Amino acid sequence: MKRILLILSFLVPLYLKAQDIKKHYKIFDVKKKSLVTLDDIIRDMQQANVLFFGEEHNDSIGHYLEAEIFKGLAKAYPGKTALTMEMFHTDVQPVINEYLQNIISEKNFIKEARAWNNYKDYRIMVELAKQQNLIVIGGNAAARYSNAVTREGLSVLEKLPAASKSFLPKLPVDTATGRYYDKFMETLGGHGMGSMKVYQTQNFWDATMAWSINNFYKGHKNFKIFQVNGRFHSDEKLGTYAQLIKINPKIKALNISSFAADDFENPNWEKYTALGDYIIVTDPKVKKTF
Repeated sequence: MKRILLILSFLVPLYLKAQDIKKHYKIFDVKKKSLVTLDDIIRDMQQANVLFFGEEHNDSIGHYLEAEIFKGLAKAYPGKTALTMEMFHTDVQPVINEYLQNIISEKNFIKEARAWNNYKDYRIMVELAKQQNLIVIGGNAAARYSNAVTREGLSVLEKLPAASKSFLPKLPVDTATGRYYDKFMETLGGHGMGSMKVYQTQNFWDATMAWSINNFYKGHKNFKIFQVNGRFHSDEKLGTYAQLIKINPKIKALNISSFAADDFENPNWEKYTALGDYIIVTDPKVKKTF
């Protein structure tokens, strides 16, 4: 327990005491149209299989809340909780497993699993999984495949050897046009062939993460799966969320959209309700992770 608390201390700015953290986030339940707590989200998972946490990668309060939710799920569903992550790739799953089984060192794990530069923000969840013998799944496609798609389009994946394809979703990848396409192009700032290939890469990430979640779900239907990704991948129940429901309509999922909001003091919840089942706004004045 002391080790977990020590790790947790790195997830939030040092000037914030644990009892003060609640002052720097608010959770809104879109269905109930009211403020709720993390415990309420955990209870709602009785009726769901997957919980998406759409984060801003540099939000320290968001990372704190991810860890709290994962701990809450692990407590409510002991031995039946799994963590799937955008932050690790499918091809490093053996490395993740070796670390969780305490076979390799953390130094080797970080290096050979190609952990993100801000791995410290996710470390508490991995360490909790290691401590409680929980499963962590690298859900995303390796950068070498993503880069190939960005250069040449999705068709390049068909050229991969069979062994490489084992790390990837079934081809062809759905490009999920419509609202997601429009939203992506608005964010990117324009259309064109270059933009389309980047969009295909985005869909490739989404499809790989959805495939990773569903692969685990098929053999563990009594588990609660906690998926952590950048919020663009699941906001409005698009992206990874939509890809998951498309390949397995029987899965019941809930999603959280978490972000620093300029109107934190008095949020306009109506403006955010399309983003997910739960909206978490965090205090933009709190120091970011990096």
